[in-house]
Amino acid sequence: MDQRNLFLAIVLSIVVFLIWNFFISPQPPPQKQIQEDQTSRETATREQPYVKEKDSTVADTAPLDRKPAVQPTQAARDIRVDTPLYSVKISAKGAVFKSYVLKNYREKIDADSPNKEMVSADTANGTIQLSFDGKNSPDLTEAIYSIDTLSDSVQVSDQPLELPFAWVSDQGIVIEKKFIFSPETYLIGLRVTIKNGTSAVFSDQLALTLTKVFSDKGAAIGFRGPSTLIGDHLEQIKLKKIEDKNVYGGNLKWIAVQDRYFLSSIIPQKAVDAQLRLFLKNENSLEAQYLQPESVVQPGTQQTFEYQLYLGPKSTKTLSRYDNDLGKVIEFGWFTFLAKPCLWFMNFLHDNFIPNYGVAIIILTLLTKILLWPLGSKSYKSMSEMKKIQPLIKELREKHKNDRKKMNEATMALYRTYKINPLGGCLPMVVQIPVFFGLYRMLYGAIELRHAPFVLWINDLSAPDRLFRFDFTIPLMEPPYGIPVLTLVMGASMLLQQKMSPPMGDPTQAKMMMLMPVVFTFIFINFSSGLVLYWLINNLVSICQQYYITKKQA
Repeated sequence: MDQRNLFLAIVLSIVVFLIWNFFISPQPPPQKQIQEDQTSRETATREQPYVKEKDSTVADTAPLDRKPAVQPTQAARDIRVDTPLYSVKISAKGAVFKSYVLKNYREKIDADSPNKEMVSADTANGTIQLSFDGKNSPDLTEAIYSIDTLSDSVQVSDQPLELPFAWVSDQGIVIEKKFIFSPETYLIGLRVTIKNGTSAVFSDQLALTLTKVFSDKGAAIGFRGPSTLIGDHLEQIKLKKIEDKNVYGGNLKWIAVQDRYFLSSIIPQKAVDAQLRLFLKNENSLEAQYLQPESVVQPGTQQTFEYQLYLGPKSTKTLSRYDNDLGKVIEFGWFTFLAKPCLWFMNFLHDNFIPNYGVAIIILTLLTKILLWPLGSKSYKSMSEMKKIQPLIKELREKHKNDRKKMNEATMALYRTYKINPLGGCLPMVVQIPVFFGLYRMLYGAIELRHAPFVLWINDLSAPDRLFRFDFTIPLMEPPYGIPVLTLVMGASMLLQQKMSPPMGDPTQAKMMMLMPVVFTFIFINFSSGLVLYWLINNLVSICQQYYITKKQA
């Protein structure tokens, strides 16, 4: 019995430690600001592991199109492009995205909340910036592109639209950025053309940059930051690690910057030996740069680079439609093998049978309990048998209270006599640990649960449940402040389940076990209501199963 209690105490301690470490422990302090832009870029260049010449996502070198580029005659314009899925504002200064608004998503759950903005107002130079790595190449930072349209607003409703931007340097280098917008997809085509109108060879590395300002502090369990797919390997770089290493090279299929629910990505038409370079301006402002291998443009010729851009939801249903492996950006850590099937099944239920994700979570929980039912029944049977021999164990403790070795030997002999496994009652908890973490990662990151209502006051399964709203601060509770009804009911269910378990022989261990429901309640108080709902239903089914097995064994 002592060994069983010790094992159970260790398991519970590990659970509390992991949950506290992952979810409750304070975030690491903001990291120091890294070097200024120029110093960082020079350092990154020195770290380049290789540069492969003349191997990039370009069309074959072609004769120069001699049609002269139209130089802008006025200040930089802004062109707004509206599609059924998003609205994007492109500035002629740099031909960058200054605003990108998703029409099917809101900033907050409130009905009057504006639509989700993907480009922060703090992003001074916009995103999708084009530049050259070499110092002797044209500086595109202040370049004002000409636009081949008279209107400042265009609609994309029934067929794709091409929107070209062009700029000519004083030396005669022509840069063209042509965006291709489609009404039915978040994917945006980008064709970059370099035309060498000079008498000298032009040689440099082209860079495309994603800029992201993170508005939230992030969470210990979820990932936010840059990532890239190198071959078939997903590389996720934590923001605090960028200072240690900011260059990643290889056969890059795409680069991306993501937060909890949304994603920006640059996808070359063909994966080549390129580089991802990262520049962290401060703890929340990031530049992720896709750096092409060096290319050579002979006088009187041109080269074209083909990309796709994705700025939209981090949704498996959306990303799985694209043939570019971008769906691999959705990853749930060690428990992906459990989380992804659960996410698929939850979406399957919601899309085909019950248009309520709360009900889908309940059904998913019931299915999980059914799959684990035989193991649970065996465990509860062992617990019931343990409860029957508690008087005998108590007698042994009294008899050998002064000789711990003999007490343990007598107790183990008693287990063998009654054919009881003292660790049998711990198995369900051990099995549920990976299931719990897998579902937590899934429920935390699934955009389907963002602003998804359940019943009554629970109108967002991705947020903690709060009945009523208070103006005062509640210790250990994150805003908004209110009554966490679902969490309190879950804590009560854990307390009831603990009461039904065999009593601990050691009074200290017994007190610790009775405190566990209280500890879990405080831990869960800031968890998403979707996860709390899962844990509550899991507890209720476990109570019913334990009651049934106990009555059957009586």
